[in-house]
Amino acid sequence: MKKKLVTILCVTTITASMLAGCGSKTAETTAPTETTAVTETAAATEAATTEAASETAAATEAEDDQAAADKVAALIDAIYVQERNENTDEQCKEAKEAWDALTDAQKELVEGEEADPDYFGRDTGDASKDDPRNQDEIGENELLVVSFGTSFNDSRAEDVKGIEDALAEAYPDWSVRRAFTAQIIINHVEARDDEVIDNMQQALDRAVDNGVKNLVVQPTHLMHGAEYDEMVEAIDGYKDKFESVAIAEPMLGEVGDDTTVINDDKKAVAQAITDEACKEAGFDDMKAAADAGTAFVFMGHGTSHTANVTYDQMQTQMDDLGFTNAFIGTVEGEPEDTACDKVIEKVKEAGFKNVILRPLMVVAGDHANNDMAGDDADSWKSQFEASGDFDSVDCQIAGLGRIAAVEDLYVAHTKAAIDSLGASDDAAAEDTDAKATDDSADDAQADDAAETTADTAEADAE
Repeated sequence: MKKKLVTILCVTTITASMLAGCGSKTAETTAPTETTAVTETAAATEAATTEAASETAAATEAEDDQAAADKVAALIDAIYVQERNENTDEQCKEAKEAWDALTDAQKELVEGEEADPDYFGRDTGDASKDDPRNQDEIGENELLVVSFGTSFNDSRAEDVKGIEDALAEAYPDWSVRRAFTAQIIINHVEARDDEVIDNMQQALDRAVDNGVKNLVVQPTHLMHGAEYDEMVEAIDGYKDKFESVAIAEPMLGEVGDDTTVINDDKKAVAQAITDEACKEAGFDDMKAAADAGTAFVFMGHGTSHTANVTYDQMQTQMDDLGFTNAFIGTVEGEPEDTACDKVIEKVKEAGFKNVILRPLMVVAGDHANNDMAGDDADSWKSQFEASGDFDSVDCQIAGLGRIAAVEDLYVAHTKAAIDSLGASDDAAAEDTDAKATDDSADDAQADDAAETTADTAEADAE
């Protein structure tokens, strides 16, 4: 009995020990699981917090980037104006400094009413190749070359400066100076390239301050349009400040009344531009190009001014020269039959399968690079391609100002204006001589009348 009791106690003790061991093992197993869950929860919370903080920081950074870009856009819009004011120079400087302070990512965000990343960011060539021709020490004779202007550096140097250089070489006794009529362009060039170009008022004031006596103005405008009229109006306000003033003809001369009116100037330009286009395209002449199925489309600017008829006159001139593969179009103004879609139809109906686009403009600027040759769907190149009617559509981006024959035409127009000053002097001298002769005749008549009166009085006395 005692032995049995001992056995039972032993069994009980062992069982208790085993249970105690099992309980300890369970505790050891359960504790780490709870800790892991807590750790994972904490890590998740921390990750969420970090992500939220990163998103907040990113949002704040994005807001800061956009704010910096918007500031630059506002500064660009402020100088994208046609009127100069006393703050213009400082505004141009401020806009460029703000742009330079942007990161590359921020620059891509610049967008305003007129502002975009291309305003400062687009590469248009080397501005140092140009000459603003705003120097003083002009002398008594000034030849002021007036252009609309362009912000494309290469075009400004090759087209505008090309004409000015030709005139300077032809007339070494005259100081060639420059004026642009588009203040928007003047501001753009000043802000981006630190090149200061005179507007009309500044150029005329400079002439007065330098004691210029004889002023000849040569516009590089195509025609007697709105820009030409505004230029003439500005000059009229200064005529009494010079001894003599003459305004030369624009490139295409007198406008004329209807589409049939052509002249020697239009003929010269038509021949010059087609010769240059054929040469660049590898053809001997327009007939050779036509035989190869190639048409040339010359894109002009267009205007709402009555001078818009000039473009139809240029088409008449092309037809008169027998250039069946030359077509004139316009990008703005009142295009009517010279709009892109109408020109496409004309080229298609004429049966030409290859098209070469070229600007009918003094400079190959924004219109030539974007409206004519750009990649946007509304460019002339894109519209011709989208029509599906042509095997090839190519572009020649070159202004009229770099063509030697066109430069010669401006030289001839300037000569006529300079010669007119001499004619005016001769006419003035003749008027003076005639007046002197008239005065002498009047005196003689007065003397004769006095003698007759005296004789009559004497006779009456007798």
